[in-house]
Amino acid sequence: MTDQAQPLVSHLVELRNRLLKSVLVVLALFLGMFYFANDLYLIMVEPLSTLLPDSGNMIATGVASPFLVPFKMTLVLAVLLAVPFILFQIWSFIAPGLYQHEKKFGIPLLISSVLLFYAGIAFAYFVVLPLVFAFFTAAGPEGISFLPDISNILNFILKIFFAFGIAFEIPIATFLMVLTGITSVQSLTAKRPYIFLGCFVVGMLVTPPDVISQTVLALPMYSLFEIGVLFSRMIKRRDEDSDENNDDEENSIAG
Repeated sequence: MTDQAQPLVSHLVELRNRLLKSVLVVLALFLGMFYFANDLYLIMVEPLSTLLPDSGNMIATGVASPFLVPFKMTLVLAVLLAVPFILFQIWSFIAPGLYQHEKKFGIPLLISSVLLFYAGIAFAYFVVLPLVFAFFTAAGPEGISFLPDISNILNFILKIFFAFGIAFEIPIATFLMVLTGITSVQSLTAKRPYIFLGCFVVGMLVTPPDVISQTVLALPMYSLFEIGVLFSRMIKRRDEDSDENNDDEENSIAG
């Protein structure tokens, strides 16, 4: 085996081990929560169940749905709860190949991305879902029994969760694009009208086809974009001030 092949094999072995650790953590969380799967499902659908009329119930149209739906929900929740550990494993794998100034931003960005992802899910659960479900339950004509299917409800909620969880990562994405030189603060500022319109287009594509959820996603996305631009401007200004101080010190030493 050549010297070049040995590092490649060792990297692949390390990657396998870190993936295995992530899978084991997800499996452990899943097994720990599966006993409470039905209770967890009722908690997840509470924004809808509180709006159902006294005569309204959720139904299961599939034979295996009463088992498979809580099973799927518990597995997804296990993955969501394991996100910090999974991201830490990814960071531990790529960190040795980064420069010191790149590592300096790594941990803060990692923590911020996890917190923003969970903040997006919390915002979707406590703000978006009650608004959307209230709109849906009130929009139907009289005389129509509203009996939502438990599988459709879960798919709808998970789609909202992931849409808002990823959307709340916009400040991190904006900061990284400016930091790596892909774009600049000036360029992003000049393109604000297009980005504002793009937020509504993304909201239309990734949310269910109703105006409320699209708007409730688009407006926070644009606000988060502005936050990312603000932090990027602050970091750039600090770097420029640091460069100026270094130049002054070099000039004073040369003088």
